[in-house]
Amino acid sequence: MQPGTHFAFGDHEEHGFVASFTASMPAHLAHWYLEREQFEPVPQEPGLYRLSEPERDGVRRTRQAVHDLRRQGYTVQADIRLDPSLSAGPPRPARPNGLQERRSRLAQAAAGRTTQRSTPPTTSPPAARPIPPKPTHAPTVHLTAATGGRSR
Repeated sequence: MQPGTHFAFGDHEEHGFVASFTASMPAHLAHWYLEREQFEPVPQEPGLYRLSEPERDGVRRTRQAVHDLRRQGYTVQADIRLDPSLSAGPPRPARPNGLQERRSRLAQAAAGRTTQRSTPPTTSPPAARPIPPKPTHAPTVHLTAATGGRSR
């Protein structure tokens, strides 16, 4: 193991996907992180943690734990198939919703010429509207006196 390594992940014949921490990592902090990543302490094996429910997408969850701990700034050593930086992820299933075909058609249409404009656009600015002259006098408004009641 390289010096300065904080965590190690791998496969175990009996316990499945396991993780451990090194002396450069405080035990209580390692315990806290590994539990948050769904690893539980292995009884009778101090410092060894196993992935809870490994049959439920265990490889992906272990790879995610490696990724998360590295993102937190820890040095993590992992087996090749559990190391997201060394192995390719599983292929994602393509959903047949037509989105890719639609994007392709849109890209082709955007790259093509349009037939909507027969003349090229002008580059000159539009003609300015004339500003009406300012009135020399203020308009007078005549108000009628209120009758003080409702009309019948």
